Amino acid sequence: MIINTSAYSRAGLIGNPSDGYFGKTISLILKNFKAEITLYESPEINIIPNERDKSMFASIQELIDDVRKSGYYGGVRLIKATIKTFGDYCKKNSIILEKKNFTIGYETNIPRQVGLAGSSAIITASLRALMKFYNVEIPKPIQANLILRVESDELGITAGLQDRVIQVYEGVVYMDFNKKIMEKHDCGLYEPIDPKLLPKLFLAYQLNLSKVSGITHSNIRDRFNSGNKEVINAMKYFAELAEEGKHCLLNKDYKRLGELMNANFDMRTKIFPISPENREMIKCARECGASAKFAGSGGSIIGIYEDEKMYEKLQNEFQKIDTVMFKPKILGEER
Repeated sequence: MIINTSAYSRAGLIGNPSDGYFGKTISLILKNFKAEITLYESPEINIIPNERDKSMFASIQELIDDVRKSGYYGGVRLIKATIKTFGDYCKKNSIILEKKNFTIGYETNIPRQVGLAGSSAIITASLRALMKFYNVEIPKPIQANLILRVESDELGITAGLQDRVIQVYEGVVYMDFNKKIMEKHDCGLYEPIDPKLLPKLFLAYQLNLSKVSGITHSNIRDRFNSGNKEVINAMKYFAELAEEGKHCLLNKDYKRLGELMNANFDMRTKIFPISPENREMIKCARECGASAKFAGSGGSIIGIYEDEKMYEKLQNEFQKIDTVMFKPKILGEER
């Protein structure tokens, strides 16, 4: 039996990056891009490398071009860490796995390192495949925790729960990571929101803005843990924006939601370094009359546009700065 599973890219609508700091966020799935896993029984465990795991090059320049396009790491390490974390979880919870091995491989069209959660999508799809292969059921909140553990504990990537929660639950989700709730239940409060309540959204990204999010967040984590008031207050502010943003969605107050999204980015500039290219994308969107903020840790942005006339204007202006733009697909084919 061949098992096929997938997980989609995501965008943080508002509140990010407070998810890793006991904050609140709203995130949505993007069915425009996905990671796919193929798994089938075999005599030994075998992880098949993807083109992103390439290690042979014709020249130094080819290697440099590959790193610029795909970064230093492919998906094999993600899958390997997922298998280990899954095995550890089963052992800890006295889940006896059938004695059989497998071959696993992956494909993905999620743009690399532009803040659309490509790495966690590979992990999510891998965990789904392992659960199906061994007939193991894991509650969704725990799935999200395990996916985060793969990245934080096994691979040393600084991250929060937002990406993992939305990729497990899909759709649109409001998340409350209140510290007391997290400590008591080992997960936050996850509230699905009807995707039909979303305003007209656009996403845009530049491939040359790739950056590893763990590096982006590392200094902020240290400052937060050391009690830096500026960072702590910023995270509280992001959480408040998400809470108000939820009410805006429920009441279809898209004008106010756009203002909150702008405020989200503006506060981010006070505690994070922002590249000139990222600022240019935000500036371009706002000059067209749209709202705009980061969809993740940088490299891609999300915003609200009023009508098709504004969308066409955005397209034209983004083309001038070599930026890809598209409308998010939230509903559609199931995985």
